[in-house]
Amino acid sequence: MDIPFNKPYLTGKELVYIEDAVKKGKISGNGYYTHLCHDFFERRYGFNKCLLTTSCTDALEMATLLIDIKEGDEVIMPSYTFVSTANAFVLRGATIIFADSRTDHPGIDEDHIEALITKKTKAIVPVHYAGVACDMDKIMALAAKYNLYVIEDAAQAIDSFYIGKDGVKRALGSIGHLAAFSFHETKNIISGEGGMLAINDTRFSERAEVIWEKGTNRSAFFRGEVDKYGWVDVGSSFLPSEIIAAFLWAQLENIVDIQQVRKSHWEYYNNKLQNWALENEIQLPILPSFATNNGHMFYIVCKSIEQRQSIIEKLKSKKILSVFHYISLHGSPFYKNSYIGRDLSESDRYSDRLLRLPMFYELDVQEIINAL
Repeated sequence: MDIPFNKPYLTGKELVYIEDAVKKGKISGNGYYTHLCHDFFERRYGFNKCLLTTSCTDALEMATLLIDIKEGDEVIMPSYTFVSTANAFVLRGATIIFADSRTDHPGIDEDHIEALITKKTKAIVPVHYAGVACDMDKIMALAAKYNLYVIEDAAQAIDSFYIGKDGVKRALGSIGHLAAFSFHETKNIISGEGGMLAINDTRFSERAEVIWEKGTNRSAFFRGEVDKYGWVDVGSSFLPSEIIAAFLWAQLENIVDIQQVRKSHWEYYNNKLQNWALENEIQLPILPSFATNNGHMFYIVCKSIEQRQSIIEKLKSKKILSVFHYISLHGSPFYKNSYIGRDLSESDRYSDRLLRLPMFYELDVQEIINAL
């Protein structure tokens, strides 16, 4: 393809910092560049504590361990999401209770969550689709009312914010008890594969480090807080190498520039496609009043699956790659025979009609506009 759907952006410092990490003689993780990244996120976005992980999936799996998800627990999440959101909980034996999407946005319909809560419900997992906030005031109020945990799936939501009823602007991932981020190569800020767990509830801070370090208190040992370390809890090898952290640091140093360019691309798409979308009965992205835009993706919602396929094929003929996104998890081959819930018509509508247009730093958006 002349214009791919995604192209990883390199700032120019990635290999410099990777070489430096190697020369420092410690590349196994939780070293110099890991600490730089942790400090950056905690200072810039107000997360109580951050731990880099090898993927967003790992961050979600850490979250399930921290809130002690077990067989019989129910977890509410949107059906229109990536499989990792559900897999992390399924692996611990939980039953997934799928919620429908909003009519104006693929995110979870917050007004339908309360009806899904039972005595077995343990957590709500809002997914900030396209980096656009869910209504966190409503979700956190429900969590407080029913004594539930909130784990934000913020895989796509770096540098995006929620504006609460109090007028306060808070970073996505800083509101729920825990949050998971992705630095996969398709995201705004990348490290190839990579992720992060944000721990906002201080009750989980100490144990999160133990789970992160294979169930040992190794981190406390290296800080001089204990005279030896050993196996003290469950855990796994969730932390990434210093090579991944060094690559990520090069990206974080340039986050302001990267974000300005991506948001500029998003605005250009949105402004130039207004008439085209109206003429073709296509829905452009809608930002709720409580959400900001981080330029993660630009999608359109077609009037039919046939229209979507036609646009895909015609763009492909011009050597432009566009892609549809999630297939609703409640209808997936793995889960459809287990799903006994109600009709999720909005989730299915996005599955059939949503189309993602190319979005990356070096993109010439006008070429896509011309083709459409």
